[in-house]
Order: sequence, then C-alpha cells, then structure tokens
Amino acid sequence: MIALSFPPHEFRFRQQEGKRYVFDFIRKKYVVLTPEEWVRQHLLVYFCEVMAYPKGLISVEKEIKVNQLKKRYDIVVYDYEHRPWMLIECKEPAVPVSEHTLQQLLRYHSSLQCPYWMLSNGTQHFCATVREQQVSWLDQLPAHDGRVFLSPENAQGS
Repeated sequence: MIALSFPPHEFRFRQQEGKRYVFDFIRKKYVVLTPEEWVRQHLLVYFCEVMAYPKGLISVEKEIKVNQLKKRYDIVVYDYEHRPWMLIECKEPAVPVSEHTLQQLLRYHSSLQCPYWMLSNGTQHFCATVREQQVSWLDQLPAHDGRVFLSPENAQGS
C-alpha cells in the first residue's frame, strides 16, 4: 500500500437546492460533493501539487466503451504523447479496496491499456505498473516522466 498524506487545500464549495458542490479545477466546474468525489478531488490536488503531474494531461470522469457498455472512468493521466498513462479508480472511504475494485479497474484497463493503475478509497492507496502482461505493485507513485518517484527521505537510502 502507498502511504499518501493529502496536502491542505482550500477547496471551493457552494450550496444549491439542498446539495453541496465542490469546484473541480480539472473539469472547471462545480460537481456534487459525494464521498467518492471528495476522494477524487484530494487525489487530483495530490497529483498536481505534490507529484507535479501536468493538469492539462489529466482527464476526469469520461465515458468509454467496455464490452459494448458505456462506462465512466474516474481519472486518467496521459503522457506527453497523449496516450493513457495511469488509470485511477476511486471509491468512497467506506468502500474497501478489494478484488472487486481491482476487477472494475481491469475492465476499464481492457479499453485504455495504461502502463500504471491506481486504486484508492482515500485511506487505502494501491498503485501498480503493467509491463508485458506482468503486474508489479509499487511502494510509491511514479513520477510523470516514468521514473519511480522517490521522496527525499527514501532517496537518501538508495
């Protein structure tokens, strides 16, 4: 499991017709604040502010076809050639990251073929790389240029 501490962030909220909304800086609009959306927004901030993933290469909740069915992925990060690079599946904190969650991500992966995957419910975070049909679980998120990201404390030990 990857340990993430989400940075403090001043999220923008609004209330409308009895529902609370949060501003999604990637989609540039307010979206209904659900527990899953709260996880997604924290991950987006983490990707952009901590990991320096380019905001312009991140896509949120877009439709794809999976076995002739219309589905929506949570987050896809693209590489600089605009190929899908990392597929992220978000769940609300009450939903454990499990084999079922992984199977959902793998169904989306069958359409997108990303070299990296991530599963998160906001408290549990798992990331893997897929190379030549081999899955390797990572201890840390990859840097966007493809190198494994090392925090300063971990880099000293290598």
